[in-house]
Amino acid sequence: MQQLVRAIRRIAFGIVAAAAICGAPPALAEANIERDFAASLAPMPTDPLSVSGSFYVPAYSSVAVNPGRARADFSVTLTIHNASETKPLVVRRIAYFNTAGGLVESYLKAPVALKPFASVEVFIAAADVRGGTGANFIVDWAATGEIAEPVVEALMMGAFASGQYAFISQGRPIRAAK
Repeated sequence: MQQLVRAIRRIAFGIVAAAAICGAPPALAEANIERDFAASLAPMPTDPLSVSGSFYVPAYSSVAVNPGRARADFSVTLTIHNASETKPLVVRRIAYFNTAGGLVESYLKAPVALKPFASVEVFIAAADVRGGTGANFIVDWAATGEIAEPVVEALMMGAFASGQYAFISQGRPIRAAK
């Protein structure tokens, strides 16, 4: 268990250090899916997108430990996996909302297509508390025909008091695939 805690600390430190070296504080580091995940992307399909769906993903960027007195802030990594072995998955929207339902940030300038079994992710540093205790993502996707439903999850990691914590929140379909 201690080895896992040390590994999580090294990873978190590396992420924060990388953002600092790039000149942007972690809370303001700009995500660019097209640049950061170019190897995961496929050309956009030319056939009509006849199947689509949406996922709601709870993302606990902050958790109230003692309401009004203490909270634990967590980094959030949203990952979208194309679960198809043969077809590209088009991701149309990745939007991050705060506790009040207000849009915090949109992560795509235009739709992107994921290669089979490829994934993309969005990282939110623990210092970025804009989402609050009820933060969430909406991920809209589409495909040219029947396809394995994507897997969409958020991984939260952080420390509070003397403990290190990590947990996953799975996306839930909110609009049925057509």
